[in-house]
Amino acid sequence: MEQDNIAVGLDIGTTKIVAIIGKTNEYGKLEILGTGKAKSMGVHRGVVNNITQTIQSIQQAVEEAESVYPDYKIKDVVVGIAGQHIRSLHHSDYITRPNSEKVIDESDIEKLINQVHKLVMLPGEEIIHVLPQDYKVDGQAEIKAPIGMYGGRLEANFHVVVGQVSSIRNVGRCIKSAGLELSNITLEPLASSEAVLSQEEKEAGVAIIDIGGGTTDLAIFKDGIIRHTAVIPFGGGVITEDIKEGCSIIEKQAELLKTKFGSAWPGENKENEIVSIPGLRGREPKEITLKNLSKIIHARVVEIIEQVYLEIKNYGHEETKKKLIAGIVLTGGGAELKHIKQLVEYITGMDTRIGYPNEHLAGNTDVDLSSPAYATSVGLLMKGLEEKKKTKKAESIKANEKYSNNKKSSHTEKTNRKSIFEKWADKFREFLDNAE
Repeated sequence: MEQDNIAVGLDIGTTKIVAIIGKTNEYGKLEILGTGKAKSMGVHRGVVNNITQTIQSIQQAVEEAESVYPDYKIKDVVVGIAGQHIRSLHHSDYITRPNSEKVIDESDIEKLINQVHKLVMLPGEEIIHVLPQDYKVDGQAEIKAPIGMYGGRLEANFHVVVGQVSSIRNVGRCIKSAGLELSNITLEPLASSEAVLSQEEKEAGVAIIDIGGGTTDLAIFKDGIIRHTAVIPFGGGVITEDIKEGCSIIEKQAELLKTKFGSAWPGENKENEIVSIPGLRGREPKEITLKNLSKIIHARVVEIIEQVYLEIKNYGHEETKKKLIAGIVLTGGGAELKHIKQLVEYITGMDTRIGYPNEHLAGNTDVDLSSPAYATSVGLLMKGLEEKKKTKKAESIKANEKYSNNKKSSHTEKTNRKSIFEKWADKFREFLDNAE
């Protein structure tokens, strides 16, 4: 088997770290070759707060994935970036072109995007993503693709994603210390959306809500373009914490209660439905009513959803032009909570569905991997395979250049033109190499 057709996604979450090895089969579906999962020990709300423990968890997940598929040694990984330090802002910028008689090409757009990258951020912050929304050419508004047009002034609205330099670099340091290379880094809600959203939904307008252990990530798409991102610093972990406090039990029992008996809708449980929890060290067992359990869960889920809905309203969902016709897609481990779909529909009044990554997976895939909890991991793997495909294409173009010297300069220009995000990943890798 060709090793260069294989990629690895590494999801460093607050609850779990997942390494997933895969390739695309002849039908264009993802064939999962090996997966490894480890309890995430050094991550809090999506941010690394203990380097040593995080390295150990990464190594454990990687070793487990390699033991499932011993033919492949994991060298490089695609990693997701998330956490409460991520924020986004909107910015407009323009360039004046020296020659308006010449058509606008990619280099003009690149120049404009590079200009946005020079924006002065708060101390300790760095721009991760610069995502163009729409363009204006000589005052003509609402242009989606200005390439090929004539004009002297090129303007654009941008969605800019910003993160803490130290948090981002800590992730990179953990990967390097675990003996791995960083092949790419992407925003986690973008990875999840790759795995669970269709192109039609992105066009119609959709909000993806990824409820993880430490954070809840939101990404809004409209007309096929990402319009808004936000990170809410609460996830499934605070629900477990509430159950632990409210029922006076240990965390392990609280997590089990939540996943096995928990519901986001208190109305469905009757007062006499009781679950018994073994007492600690010879103490009496505890009896907890399911109605009380779902009341605790309901209160916290309502708080999380209301915060997310506030972000959706900030985007301007109530305006006709910005309406999210495809509604909401819930994913992440928190989306598996019973009746959460109904609660989200009730609070937001928007159509909601649970997002499973199974439509991209080959038929023989382990059923666990098609659950919403693995949406980010699958999305990261898809991103990795896409990068491998691009690299292969660029290499074949370079190989062809040897046989066509007359076209050499134009081809080189094309293959050297990387996306802004790839350039950012390159810059980040460079920093890690120099920090040795």
